[in-house]
Amino acid sequence: MTRETSDRSTTDRGRIRIEGFDEAVAADRDDDAVDPWADGRANDAETPSRGRFEDAWRRFRSNRTAVLGLAIIAALSVVAVFARPIAFSTAEYTITVQPFSLAPYDPAEMYVGPPNAGPSAAHPFGTDWAGRDLFSRVLVGGRFSLSIGVVAVALALVVGIPLGAIAGYFGGWVDELVMRVVDTLYAFPFLVLAIAVVAVVGRGYWNIVAALALTGWIGYARLLRGEILSVKEREYVTAARALGTPDRTIIARHVVPNAVAPVVVQATLNVGTVVLTAAALGFLGLGLEPSTAEWGSMLANGRDSIAAGHWHRTVFPGLAIFLFVMAINLVGDGINDALDPQGETAERRRR
Repeated sequence: MTRETSDRSTTDRGRIRIEGFDEAVAADRDDDAVDPWADGRANDAETPSRGRFEDAWRRFRSNRTAVLGLAIIAALSVVAVFARPIAFSTAEYTITVQPFSLAPYDPAEMYVGPPNAGPSAAHPFGTDWAGRDLFSRVLVGGRFSLSIGVVAVALALVVGIPLGAIAGYFGGWVDELVMRVVDTLYAFPFLVLAIAVVAVVGRGYWNIVAALALTGWIGYARLLRGEILSVKEREYVTAARALGTPDRTIIARHVVPNAVAPVVVQATLNVGTVVLTAAALGFLGLGLEPSTAEWGSMLANGRDSIAAGHWHRTVFPGLAIFLFVMAINLVGDGINDALDPQGETAERRRR
């Protein structure tokens, strides 16, 4: 054995040689094909540092049906806000926050037209038994129905997210206690439980909101708890614990943000469910006062007039409920597709 052969065998010891690998071909490959972490965004000159939620928003905008649903919700919200002037009165002053009025009549003003009159140029949606303009009442009724859905879901999230996060992260007796309460409440249908709460606390706007929030948090807590059981075993959570990060910081910064996406989708869809439930309570006579311009109450007041041929009293409030719930479902499906990690991975592969 010569000295040259001995040196070559010593320097090559422990190395793996791959036959048939052309280094020239590998050098000509794109960086995105070689780098397993590349996602195609580095070549985007306009948004070089686009984040996850910006990507989700871009995918949401590309979904035409979701954008249509968002436009419908925005239009209904604008119409509800500007339906009648909004003013706050005190003992000394009256502050007008919103002075515009899209509704031609006061929704509570009686006999602005003939009772039970059909749609006409003066009253596009007709009038009810007291001669009140249904077009004005449907516009103003959006304030009650839409705000009940949004506020009730927001309050339910305030209760459900912390309880689900604590139960999923800590486990043990805390998890058992929260989940047994959730299982007990799940034994009752949502509408039946809401009816029971309303029967105890009584009618009124905030009573309806409280009843729907108290019965709605259980779904969010259960869903988030299941997501956190998986997220808390990730490496970044283990690293944060090893560094001595407090549990409340880990939950708020690392665990909940990475597990809350399904809850956001579910909450968006539940806004429509809450609006339907509030309308059902009003239809059953357990919602707001019968004279209130709320879509469910309007349906309840007009159900006896269908046999008399006064179809317009229930059709237009029902169409308003249908349009809003349909738009919420379209937006919820769009958010689900935008936040779907599998869809994000497939899109990156296509790029």
